[in-house]
Amino acid sequence: MATNTGNTIGALGTSLRILEVLKERGSAGVTELAKELGLPKSTVYSHLRTLREHEYVVQENDTYCLGLRFLDFGEHTRDRMRIYEVAKPEIDALAEETGELANLLVEEHGQGVYLYRAKGAQAVSLDTHAGMRVGLHCTSLGKAILAYLPEERVDEIVDRWGLPARTADTITTREELDAELERIRERGYAQDNGERLSGLRCVAAPITDTDGVAIGAVSVAGPTSRMKGERFESEIPERVQSVANVTEINLTYS
Repeated sequence: MATNTGNTIGALGTSLRILEVLKERGSAGVTELAKELGLPKSTVYSHLRTLREHEYVVQENDTYCLGLRFLDFGEHTRDRMRIYEVAKPEIDALAEETGELANLLVEEHGQGVYLYRAKGAQAVSLDTHAGMRVGLHCTSLGKAILAYLPEERVDEIVDRWGLPARTADTITTREELDAELERIRERGYAQDNGERLSGLRCVAAPITDTDGVAIGAVSVAGPTSRMKGERFESEIPERVQSVANVTEINLTYS
């Protein structure tokens, strides 16, 4: 039986690093990749050739970019998640009703992953997209999830990823985070006041399983000019909590 060796694992790691750089940059040539990764150009070229043969990258003149095979992987991964299937129509209705950007986020490897977004008539254009990863501590979605995870899991996440500042309003200490998570549990929803993107406010509610542990969160995001007063403090919180509750019921009984 074949066994993994250190060289095999190292080679796979190199290929994955190349793919990450291509994702970040959009496209890159062999020389650029070699410089970024601190690898010989011959090594980078060898990995790119293999990735191209298996249709994971495409070559455009002297540069390479990710291939559409990843779209197939992404769609398959998302479609097999029942929370996406159940929550999608609720998210669509939430976006239409509020006119804003409605989102569904899940946690994976200690980070938030956007699973779905729907844009209302007045929705702002943001950098978020399905598959994008964000820190849990700096979004209402992420904080809603953290508030309903076991404490030891929160410890693991903070130990691994820290609490880096994204804006001047980001929570960056564990004491602040613990106090915020307690407030979220008391009222049942989370708010983000420009903690990841200045000028943007979000309200999120957790989607929990039958044990009360978060398996995702739903939110509405909009500019501070519209997300204020009663709308920010009561109307939107009530709507996201309702959507989260309906999703929980459908996940349990449908």
